[in-house]
Amino acid sequence: MFLLAILASYLLGGIPVGFLIAKKVKGIDLREHGSKNIGATNVGRVIGWKYGSVALVLDALKGAIPVLLADYIPSPYSLATSEILLGCVAILGHTFTPYLGFKGGKGVATALGVYLTLVPVVTLCAVVIFFIVYKISGFVSLGSILGTLSMPIWYWAMNRFLPNIGYSPIILFVLIGTFFLICFSHRENIKRILLGKELKAVSHAT
Repeated sequence: MFLLAILASYLLGGIPVGFLIAKKVKGIDLREHGSKNIGATNVGRVIGWKYGSVALVLDALKGAIPVLLADYIPSPYSLATSEILLGCVAILGHTFTPYLGFKGGKGVATALGVYLTLVPVVTLCAVVIFFIVYKISGFVSLGSILGTLSMPIWYWAMNRFLPNIGYSPIILFVLIGTFFLICFSHRENIKRILLGKELKAVSHAT
C-alpha cells in the first residue's frame, strides 16, 4: 500500500501544471519561450503573473497534499518518516516529470508546499530570505537558491536556541539534500548569473 502511495506522490508531483496552463491559455509550448522552463516563474514571465500565481499555488499543493494524506496511509514507517518520503518523492516528480521526458520544473514551488506542512516557521523564514534576495537582485532563481540554503540553517538555529520546537536529524538531512537538488535544477541559471545573462522576472505577456 505504501509503495502505491509513493508512486501516486511521484505521479502527482510530476503533473506539469505550468506547461498545461500555457497550453490551455495561449496554446504554446512553454519549453520554447522565456527561460524554457515549465515552472511558475516562466509562466508568469511569458503569459502573465495571474497565471503564474495559479501555477505556483497548484505546484505547491502537489507537495502539500501527499504530506497531509500521509496520516491516512498505512506505512511501515513512522508518520514523520512517511511524510518526508512522500513529500520528497513529490518534489522529485516535479523536477523529473514522467509526462515530459523526465524534464520538469526547478522543484521550488513543490518543495514550498512540502515544507510549509512539515516545518512552516522555517519555511516562512526562508520565504523572507527569498524576497530580500529577489528584491535586491531581481532574480527569482538566486532568491530560490539562497532561500533554500537558509532552510537547514534556520532549522539548526531554531533547534539550538529554541530546543522545545522539536528536532529531527532526518529533516535536517532532507533540507540539506533539497538545497543540493535545487542547485542542480538551477545549474543553467547559475551559469547565466555568473555570465550576466540571467533573465529577470519580467512579464512579456500582452
